[in-house]
Amino acid sequence: MEWVQVSVEWEICESGPARADRTVLLLPGGLCRARSYAELMAQPVLAGVRLVAVTLPGHGGTPPPGDFSIENYARLTAKLAVDLGCDAVAGFSIGASVALEMAASGAFSGPVVLLGVSLSPQDEPAFLRIMNRLGSVLGSLPSTAMLKLIPMATKHARVPADRRAELLADLRSNDPAIMRQIFRGYLSYLGRHHAPAARLCDAGVPAWVVHAEKGDGGLTDTERHTLEECAHTRVITIPGTSYFIPNEEPERVAAYLVDALDAHPDLG
Repeated sequence: MEWVQVSVEWEICESGPARADRTVLLLPGGLCRARSYAELMAQPVLAGVRLVAVTLPGHGGTPPPGDFSIENYARLTAKLAVDLGCDAVAGFSIGASVALEMAASGAFSGPVVLLGVSLSPQDEPAFLRIMNRLGSVLGSLPSTAMLKLIPMATKHARVPADRRAELLADLRSNDPAIMRQIFRGYLSYLGRHHAPAARLCDAGVPAWVVHAEKGDGGLTDTERHTLEECAHTRVITIPGTSYFIPNEEPERVAAYLVDALDAHPDLG
């Protein structure tokens, strides 16, 4: 894998042939960096695919954007996807919300793979909403407390100890003041649309919506029904518990990416 710092906005990690016929943009989860996709990028089935993972601006200690809204992240990543010639986009958690908005806004018309995506505030754990409300009174203190709890959140990740330490270091590199703005923009987005599942379906793009049985959130019954009834959306539940799907289930995710690329009208 080759690391490059393209600008103050993008940190990029690439794998696969530079002149590959197929390119996928990978968007990490909240507070994570591009290298969080290392397990996925090492999958043999993707060896012939150009994979481009990026760190969302402001996450993992990178320079922040001027606007932390998911809509702005979607505009930035959609432009990057065009510049890189991406055929599909995959995102995890907040990265999945960005990918969803790229599709729903019409900024990206290729297949999307949404890992651990939340469509509404009800899909997120209550503590995140509570921390967001506390931030309006206590400023960055709740985010500082969250950073101290991160080792507990990562200790059960099904990755080798050295890899866990690497992921933990990236999470700890976040600035609490920036974290507050990231989560405020994210939670505001989750409450923005009345029927987000229908909005994704109406976008008309092939979409894979993937959750574990436990650990990474989920969908409301209404959201799940809407997506299961959508002709071009596939809803997948991975057995067991996973808090870090790209790291813990890379073989499954790689298979979903292959399916997504096969669904592309110009690549199938």
